[in-house]
Order: sequence, then structure tokens, then C-alpha cells
Amino acid sequence: MNFGFTEEQELLRKTARDFLGEHAGSAQVRAILDGPESWSEPLWRRMEELGWLGLAFPERFGGAGLSMVELGIVLEELGRCLAPVPFLPTLLAGFSILELGDEKQKQEWLPRICSGSALASLAITEERGTEEPGDFACSASRVASGWELSGHKLFVPDAGVADLLVVAARVGAGVALFCLPRAAAGVKISALRSMDALRPLHRVELEGVRLPESALLGGSTDAWPKLQRVLDRGRVMICAEMVGGAEKCLEDSVRYAKERVQFGKPIGVNQAIKHKCADMLFEVESAKSITYYAAWAAREDHAEAPLAAAMAKAYVSDAYRHVSAENIQIHGGVGFTWEYDCHLYFKRAKSDEAWLGDGSYHRERVAQMLNL
Repeated sequence: MNFGFTEEQELLRKTARDFLGEHAGSAQVRAILDGPESWSEPLWRRMEELGWLGLAFPERFGGAGLSMVELGIVLEELGRCLAPVPFLPTLLAGFSILELGDEKQKQEWLPRICSGSALASLAITEERGTEEPGDFACSASRVASGWELSGHKLFVPDAGVADLLVVAARVGAGVALFCLPRAAAGVKISALRSMDALRPLHRVELEGVRLPESALLGGSTDAWPKLQRVLDRGRVMICAEMVGGAEKCLEDSVRYAKERVQFGKPIGVNQAIKHKCADMLFEVESAKSITYYAAWAAREDHAEAPLAAAMAKAYVSDAYRHVSAENIQIHGGVGFTWEYDCHLYFKRAKSDEAWLGDGSYHRERVAQMLNL
């Protein structure tokens, strides 16, 4: 395993940072917060031109065929600027189709996802707030025309703008995934009040939704083993986004500590501020290391990939929350005001922490996998 980035990967990072600095700066992000739209379609179209939407999908579907490591680099940069686009939800849905779908289903949806013409989201969570199959109440039953779905899903990111929802439903004792067009009859989507306004969450009601047989991903009603693999990859992707946000919080804290003068000297000379920044640096670098190890393990399909994903999600969730909170503390009173971006990163930290399991949930997973 090479712990350094290649020249091509560093070029990808620089390109992404330069591009997002121009098209997804604080002013552009705040324009979305203050406007009627929940995402930036112009930014999405520019990302489409760069080929980011198909970065980690096979070339035969219009993707670039790169790995989780390269995808992590782009996600890290998106996390730095809180880019208001449904990139992660669309990737999760796309990877579900790639992992579980048959060739016809892949050919129907993946080229559209890679080209940016289809937005998507993965609908799993329900009342218990977990992704465990035992907590699924949403069910699917066979009917003459194919399948009927009934139930609801909660906390579905960007469902309001998604063209496709990949929905997990219970079928007997098993779990199945279905490709559900948002415009299908019987689908009702309502916005939930969420902490992170840049990643809107929704409730999806399914009232006797009829789907053809071809909507069942892979024709399987035992999708859980493969879905677990998709969710672990999703956790690594969320970690990459969190690493970028945490690093930006550290940089903002250091810059403010150098600029803010009290009693004739920068506050950064105070030992308490130095200690905070040093602790933040340790957490950011540790988060980056474990995230890219998990990305490498996923790329290599290593036996430790599930363990690495759980360890990364547990550590990085706590690290981002703490770093973003310390960023507010170092900024002092102005850190709590709307004019500064500190609160936006704290809200994203809390949102990402809860998505696909928080630190406590994944520490329990790690203990189980290690037989502790």
C-alpha cells in the first residue's frame, strides 16, 4: 500500500480545488441558502462537464473508471466548500444499481447518472433511524402487474429533486431494492425540517405504489449482503466529505487566530488557542489517514474493507463534530453569528455524523467484527 498520492491524484485535487474555489465559494453557497432552490444546477452542470458524476463508474456506462481513492479526493474538496449539489445521494443510488442491478437496469440508469441527466437518492432509513433490515417496515408484495410498495422512508436526502429513488423494502424474510421513479403514482414527498439546509431531508410516503417486475434490482429479494457493501462504500464517501470540511475548519481557525488581535497581540499566541489548534490538527490528519485507508481497502476489495469503513465512520464523525465546534469557540462571539460560516460546517458535521450511523453505532460494529 502506498500512503502517498500520485502525481495524477494531486493534479485532480488541485483542479477540483481551483474549480470549486471559483464556482462554489461562500457567496455562491449562501446564495442557495437565501434563495428558493435547494441545490445549484449550474454547479451540477459544470461538474458534469468535468466528468465528476461518473468518476468511479465503469467506462462502459460513460464513467471514468477510477477508484474510491480518486472519488475521495473530489468528495474531500466538495466537503471543504459545502457544495450545494446532490452528489453523494446520487452516488449512493448509482452504486446500489451497479452492485445489485442486472445489465438492463444498469444500462437504463447508470449512463444517465454519469451524464448528470438523472439525479437519484437511496431511501433506506425509517422510524428507528438505522439501516438495519430488522427495522424496515416498508414492504413490497407481488401483484399481477409486478410489485406493490407500501410504507414510508425518512431522512431521504435530496428526494425532492431526485428523478429516481432506490428504495429498500421488506419482502417476506428478505430485503429487496426497487428502482422507483419519483413521479410514480402513489409517491408523496414532503420536506423535513433539518439542521443542515444545504442537504435537505425528506419523508417519502408510498401508498400502494405499483411497479413492474423490472423495477426489482437484480431480480433478488435477498439484497442485504450486497447492500451492506454499498453502505460501507457510502460511509467511506461520507468520511471523505467530512475530512474536507474538518480541514477547512482548521484552516479558518488558524487564520482567525493570527488575524484577531486582543490587548495588542493576536489571540493565537495564547497557549489555550495553540492547544486547541494542535488538537484539531491531530484529529484532521488522523481522520484523513483512516479515511484513505478505508478507501484503499474498498478499492482493493480487501477483507478488512467493512471493518475499515466502520472504524473510519466512527472516528471521523467524532473528529469533524469536535473540530467544527472548536472552530466556533476560537472565533468567539462572532463564531455564532450568521455572517460567519462556522455554523454551516457544524451543521454539516452533525448531518454527516448521523448519516449511515454515528460513532457509537460503528464502535459497536467494530467490536462485533473483532469479537470483543
